[in-house]
Amino acid sequence: MKRLLPVICALMFYVPAWGWGQKGHDAIAYIAECNLTPETYAKVVKALGNHSLVYYANWLDNASYTPEYGYTRTWHYANVDKGYTYETMKKNERGDVVTAINDVVSKLRSGTLSPEQENVNLRILIHLVGDIHAPLHAGHLSDLGGNKIMVKYFNRDYKLHSLWDTALVEAAHKWSYTEWQKQLDIVSPEEKSQMSQGVPEDWLEESRDIAADIYINTPPKSKVAYSYIAHYTPVIEKRILSAGLRLARLLEEIYGGR
Repeated sequence: MKRLLPVICALMFYVPAWGWGQKGHDAIAYIAECNLTPETYAKVVKALGNHSLVYYANWLDNASYTPEYGYTRTWHYANVDKGYTYETMKKNERGDVVTAINDVVSKLRSGTLSPEQENVNLRILIHLVGDIHAPLHAGHLSDLGGNKIMVKYFNRDYKLHSLWDTALVEAAHKWSYTEWQKQLDIVSPEEKSQMSQGVPEDWLEESRDIAADIYINTPPKSKVAYSYIAHYTPVIEKRILSAGLRLARLLEEIYGGR
């Protein structure tokens, strides 16, 4: 029993910070892949050890709970309480998704990383650009980004955070990640250019604004069903497409001129 106590204690305080679930992250990575120039795509794949972006899209969710990469555990989100912005909210001393993306991009742009360091930083970037676009990854610190808010989703108990990370994506469309790209990645070049703009601080504030709306429409013990899914499906689609296009733009800026 004594041997089990550390494990039990760890599980009690375990709060997943996953964004979009596996399907969402795969879709974002694939949209990015499809919007890279062949030259940049070849450089990125080489840096990833001849793996695609999709291959590593979900790697960090598991890696963050290993001793080697435990330092990234708080990098998946940036909590912003009601009445605050990212700039005015007290920052997590262990880092957050905004500071992590900026730091990783800076390292990758420097061109001074070893192949091993470049590989790891690329894996981190692919995942975190997805996470910053998940609305409840900018949720309130007081409820741990919706992890303390329980709702009824088709009469099943769900944490609001988990509902948004996984269940709503699957409910919106039963697509494969390639179908997500095929169905969403149809906007004009001008629209793509516009959607891909901004910096991590901007993207986090977008998520914060959407989270504020989610909190209003989903108070504790809410009953969530078809009308809720229909209302938020366009929001989910836009966040996933925007994330993929922005990841592609960052990678072009990092690797396009090399």
